[in-house]
Order: sequence, then structure tokens, then C-alpha cells
Amino acid sequence: MNPTTGTATPRALVNTTVFPILFTISFAHLLNDMLQSVIPSIYPLIKSNLQLTFSQIGLITFTFQITASLLQPFVGQYTDKYPKPYSLAIGMGFSLAGLVTLSMAAGFYTILLAVALLGVGSSIFHPEASRVAHLASGGKRGLAQSIFQLGGNAGSALGPLLAAAIIIPHGQSNAIWFSVAAILGIIVLSKVGVWYKDHLILRTAKKGSGEVVDNGLSKTTVVISIIILLVLIFSKYFYMASMSSYFTFYLIDKFHLSVQQSQLYLFIFLGSVAAGTLLGGPLGDRFGRKYIIWISILGVAPFTLLLPHVNLFWTGILSAIIGIILASAFSAILVYAQELVPGKVGMIAGLFFGFAFGMGGLGSALLGKLADLTSIGYVFKVCAYLPLIGIITGFLPGLKKK
Repeated sequence: MNPTTGTATPRALVNTTVFPILFTISFAHLLNDMLQSVIPSIYPLIKSNLQLTFSQIGLITFTFQITASLLQPFVGQYTDKYPKPYSLAIGMGFSLAGLVTLSMAAGFYTILLAVALLGVGSSIFHPEASRVAHLASGGKRGLAQSIFQLGGNAGSALGPLLAAAIIIPHGQSNAIWFSVAAILGIIVLSKVGVWYKDHLILRTAKKGSGEVVDNGLSKTTVVISIIILLVLIFSKYFYMASMSSYFTFYLIDKFHLSVQQSQLYLFIFLGSVAAGTLLGGPLGDRFGRKYIIWISILGVAPFTLLLPHVNLFWTGILSAIIGIILASAFSAILVYAQELVPGKVGMIAGLFFGFAFGMGGLGSALLGKLADLTSIGYVFKVCAYLPLIGIITGFLPGLKKK
């Protein structure tokens, strides 16, 4: 786990892209998000077994996303001043506790407790893991965040597939098998913590990175830009909530698929999200993050508008296209925001990861209520218009580096 030598200077350390660490933290992100994706994957099962309404399904996601989102900015702000390398393993420990509770949950409120524990684990994991990716980037921040995000999105895609094979045929109690992945995550993140502590602590990165964002922007412009980015996150994650939480129900309702068949389509969508994530960061490094944000949010609108009106074959094709285009935005948005507010890597990561989770949770709850009042098909027709909000990207300022 030590890719650097003891004779390297601090400046040389922070200006070197440490790919072993990037891929390791990406793998940990895969494990973390794979565990979290178990929650929506078993919605059809627990809805039937526990006789839940769509509103209660929405509240389950809301509980997870809110516990995951509210703590993240505070965790990030605290660790900007006091980095805690081993907090990554502690966060995975909370996720392990959540999985064990979920496997034994016999009622709605116990499930809420389980997903809350998973949410706390997420809130601890993401800001510090994003910082590790930043420290290991060697200046290639978009690429580093894309590699990091790729692991998370791959885990989100893998979770439903494993849930379809392990939990849905054999019962909710089999969620306990996912605890093996949580234990592996604790081991991996403990090793990352050793590297983080010994080689690339935050203070060294600040002193030695040698790269300063010279944006020449006033505080007011920066605040307005952050607000615009958060609105874009709102549009992206409200739409993502419709897909991750209700796409299976949509397929079952409209095309009469089985639960396992619908999980395969969800896997296709989430797999395309993983692919799009890998593209967004490097393209932002090369062509400018503002352009990638614009293309990713607004550019997906024609496909989301078509999705509710096509047959099953084209639903699969369009969901893959939507996943690729829409997913390319987050890495570009996050790094753009970090360049707007240099020196606050953890706080910005916590704010944006937290807001993304919060919007996903709020979206799931509101869309679940809307589905109860209308229909799943109507939800997808309404959500199709959300990417049009991407037009406000034009108000973001350009950033230049010294």
C-alpha cells in the first residue's frame, strides 16, 4: 500500500498520481455503494412481505438519504481541519451494523433503523474517501474523482444483481451475506488509512500541491455559482431517484415483467451510470468542466422525454443512454465546486455528496407519494422534464488556473 519512497519530497508526493490508492479507494467505494444499493433492490420483496405502501417505501429511502446527507458537510468541514484516516473503516462498521439489522428486521420501524445506520456509514465514508482521491490525484482531479465515482456506481449496479440472486429468491434474512463485503471493506479501508496517515496528509497537500485556482471571482459570484451547482444536483438526483427507486415498479406495471427481470433492467441502467461516471472527469479535465456539466444535464433531456412513450426494447436502450449522459456530470460538478472554494475539499465534498443524497431521498419520498396519488407511469412523465433545468449552467463563470 506504499507506492511512494521515503526519500521523495512532499511536493513530489502530492504531484504524483497514485493509481494504486485511487483504485483501492474506488474498490472500497464499490463495496460501500453495493451495500447501500441492497435497500432499493429489495423494495418489491419487503413491500409484499410487510404490506407497505409506496409512501412507506419512499420514507425508507428518505430516512437513508437524510441520515446520509445531513452529517456529510459537518464531517467534511471537521476533517478539513482534523483529518481522520481511520474514520473510513469506522464508517464501514456502521454499514455492517445496518446490514445485520436489515437482515433481521421484521417491521417497518426496524427497517428505518437499519437504513439509518447505513446512512450514517455513508456520511462518514464519502467526504474522507473523496479527500483521499483528491490527495492521490497528482493534480488530475477530474480523473481521480471519476475513478472514485466509478467504484461507487459499479457497486450500485452490482448490488441489484446480487440481491436478485441472493435475497429475492431466498428471503430478506439472506441480506446477512452482504456483511462479508462490509468486513472486507473495513480491512481495505484500514490499509488506506495507513497510507493516508503516513504519506499524504491534508496539510502536506496544501503546502506542496503547487496548483492554485485563480478564478478572480467575488464572494457573491462564488456563492451564486455554488447555488446553481446545487440546483443542477437537484435536477440530476430527483431524476435518478425515479430510476433507482421506481424503475423496477415502472417496468413491472407497464410491461408486466417479473421482479427478477426488472432487476436486470435496473442493472443495465446502473451499469451505464458507472460507464458515464468514468467519462465525465477526464473530459472535464481536457475540455472544461462547465461544458461537460451543460452537456450532461441539459443534453439528456431529449432521451428522458422519450422514455415514457416507447416499448420495452427502447426503454432498455434509452435507460442506458440516459445513465451514461447523466452520470458524467457529478465528477465535473464536484471538482468545479472544489476549484471555486480552494482549500475546502472535505467540506465541499460533504456538501455535494450530502445534498445529492438528500435530494435523492426527498425525491424518492415525494415521488412515492405522487405514485400513490396517480400512477408510476405519471411519475416518469413528470420527471422527464427535470433535465431542462440544465439550461442554467450558462450562468456559471469560467475558471482559469495559474
